[in-house]
Amino acid sequence: MWAETIPAAARRFADRAALVAEEGWTISFTQLDRLTDEVAVGLARRGVRQGEVVALLVPSSVDYIVLYGALAKLGAITAGVSSRLAAPERTRLVNDVAGADRAIATAALADDMAIDIDVIDITLADGPGSVAQGLRAPDEAPPPLAPDGDRPVTVVFTSGTTGVPKGAMFTNRILADIAVVDTGNGWGEGGPITSNTQMAHIGVMGKVPAQFAAGTTLHVIDRWSATAVLDAVARYRMPAVGGVAPQIALMLRHPEFDRYDFSAVKLIVTGGAPSPPDIIEEARRRFDAHWTQRYACTEGGGVGTFTWIDAPMEEMLATVGRPRPGIELQIRDPDGDQPVAPGTVGEVCLRSPAVMAEYWRDPVATAAALRGGWLHTGDQGWLDDTGCLRLVGRRGEGYHQGGEVVFPVETERVLAWHPKVDRVCVVPRPHEVLGAVGVAVVIPADPQHPPSLEELTEFGRRHLADFKLPRFLRLTDAFPMTPMSKIDRVALERDEADPTG
Repeated sequence: MWAETIPAAARRFADRAALVAEEGWTISFTQLDRLTDEVAVGLARRGVRQGEVVALLVPSSVDYIVLYGALAKLGAITAGVSSRLAAPERTRLVNDVAGADRAIATAALADDMAIDIDVIDITLADGPGSVAQGLRAPDEAPPPLAPDGDRPVTVVFTSGTTGVPKGAMFTNRILADIAVVDTGNGWGEGGPITSNTQMAHIGVMGKVPAQFAAGTTLHVIDRWSATAVLDAVARYRMPAVGGVAPQIALMLRHPEFDRYDFSAVKLIVTGGAPSPPDIIEEARRRFDAHWTQRYACTEGGGVGTFTWIDAPMEEMLATVGRPRPGIELQIRDPDGDQPVAPGTVGEVCLRSPAVMAEYWRDPVATAAALRGGWLHTGDQGWLDDTGCLRLVGRRGEGYHQGGEVVFPVETERVLAWHPKVDRVCVVPRPHEVLGAVGVAVVIPADPQHPPSLEELTEFGRRHLADFKLPRFLRLTDAFPMTPMSKIDRVALERDEADPTG
């Protein structure tokens, strides 16, 4: 699907910009088709063959997209590796998870990696003429591949926040189904957008075929920053702003925010768990735009649930909405693997044509994740009486305090309302009697006047049972973050591992 989309988009959109580099230079759809052809031939002459797994150790860039397209035209399988990972993490993904046959890498990312496969060197382009320089076969094109919906196209690594990352594999057919679920598979409906995640993420690997089919212009950003995104949104009059809640918060705190012209912005799109209420309210007011919250995961193809833009505020603040068209959702007992009653916490399970084919070369994990024809996400949640999904955290994130289970996300959602709290994350601290107790790790709204534990517990008691309230408070000026721009709960829990505090 990805390989066929590139020439089809070139015929439809020709000189329209497909890619805009951070420095401002562009690659048109016609140029993208020609470049991916030339690079495909060049890679074939370097030994790349259909069915091979090629690790892409390249920062988010124009080169990354061209290489991904070229590998698809050869029928090779792209395993993109985030440039934000440390060398040992990259090594583990390439060697152990992907079992890559070869790699394409910049010198900076290949350094210090213990890999014994062929590495094709690449230097990032500084203009259209130097894209994939040294790999192109000018004016040549590879022979077209026979149509095959079951051909693997990409292996996308999970974040691995609760264990060793896995590789979710997607075929041509699944990428086409992601396009239908995500965009309706429309041609010519796209506008300018920014790449808000690393390109190795499902948000690019799974969705860029649909975006280019729609004629979308992708503004490339390697290292996300509020300045880079706000500049692009204002300058290119983008209709939507996207990101996870921490990214939206950083945009709102930007000292030049009010000097930008955001009159073209109509929608703010966020992913992950429900966003803090103050961020939703402030973002809607200052961007003068609608807000939608989305929930998805890598294994589900990056599509799942969403809130309607005109949903009641309670739905916006407490839920991640309803399943998107074409997606079925059930809450199931993680042990008995049967559906649970509405209002009961269980594992969030999805069924749709956008779900991964398998965990690459891991049949045991695949059987566990896809048992019964449902994708078992590992996320915990419940369905309210309106049919909206309310998340409470990952399976295993709930901790036992005495005889009760506390889900940190539920507590965080309430404490986030406190006027002295900018952001909050609740993690367990071991306790010799109760097993564990909660610690509220808080970024204060005003560092000179932070909340006290007594203020937080008194506030929280209005909405939560006592056992769900934190027993300790730790103030911080920033949270550790994962490469996917999520709070690194594992790192915060390690800080609380000493039961003496």
